Amino acid sequence: MKKILIVFLLLGFLLTSCNDDEGGGFIINRLILNVQFPELPVPPDNPLTDEGVQLGRMLFYEKQLSSTSTISCASCHHQELAFSDSNPVSFGVDDRVGTRQAMPLFNLAYTENGFFWDGRTDILRHQSLQPIQDELEMDESLANVIEKLSNEEMYPNQFALAFGDRSITEERIGLALEQFLTSMVSDNSKYDQFKRDEVELTESELSGQQLFVVKNCINCHLRFNFDDDENRFLNNGLDAEEDIQDFGRELVTGNRQDRAKFKVPSLRNIEVTAPYMHDGRFQTLEEVLDHYASGGKASQTTDGSVRGGFDLTNDERRDLINFLKTLTDDDFLTNPELASPF
Repeated sequence: MKKILIVFLLLGFLLTSCNDDEGGGFIINRLILNVQFPELPVPPDNPLTDEGVQLGRMLFYEKQLSSTSTISCASCHHQELAFSDSNPVSFGVDDRVGTRQAMPLFNLAYTENGFFWDGRTDILRHQSLQPIQDELEMDESLANVIEKLSNEEMYPNQFALAFGDRSITEERIGLALEQFLTSMVSDNSKYDQFKRDEVELTESELSGQQLFVVKNCINCHLRFNFDDDENRFLNNGLDAEEDIQDFGRELVTGNRQDRAKFKVPSLRNIEVTAPYMHDGRFQTLEEVLDHYASGGKASQTTDGSVRGGFDLTNDERRDLINFLKTLTDDDFLTNPELASPF
């Protein structure tokens, strides 16, 4: 079904693209990449409230959630980086080194195949509690977190505003963080504005949009969120079989066929989320494109859509990157409602 859809899109593109007699460029079918967002899926047992989102925001930036009271969720998820980290892997308490690159945080409510690179947690409120307890991250017990927050007058008061009484519990911490994370929607990039007929793309950006289809980037980045519409975990050929060190999804499922497979991340805000891949091995978008153009490295689980690669000229590389930069949402990166409340 996926291949049929891609063929249909390519045919539609070719049929609706023609030479521009004046500029020598292309008339692009604006329906190729549909970015219309569906209604925000909010858990029925945890509706968003101003008080709940504000509490989650406070907790997201609260360093007392760590054992040393020195780092918060925001220490590894920076707003100006689309809530990702500029380090290849993040550092926890006492500078403990993590194992994977911190994924950006936006549009999480639309996730349908679990959280983290390996999809090991399927509910956002549960995901938000794991870094607190992870020994390589915040290394704190939830019991200690509850005790510390209870000793700060502002927190019992804020929990009362959000949940009706001053009781601080593990469940409520997760619910509040879930509300804040659910509220983090990025949907106003230049490309979104283009699709709403509010701005025009440059000739290079339009060429890059065309190449995004022709070079088959849409095989894995087709949905409104520019992630995988089939919610797959894929091995994109980073390592040959003998060089694979992180088994990825296999560590969750125990299935050998999932070795070195990871979530397909969104390309939104990709301009600011370097370094790239689950281990942060690529520093630039140029390196990423060169990897895919090369066809990657063969292993038993390398996805077939990566094998073979494609030709890519310097001009095409430039245009593709210029198109990817249209997915940057400056409003999201600077939204004061997502910044630290302290």
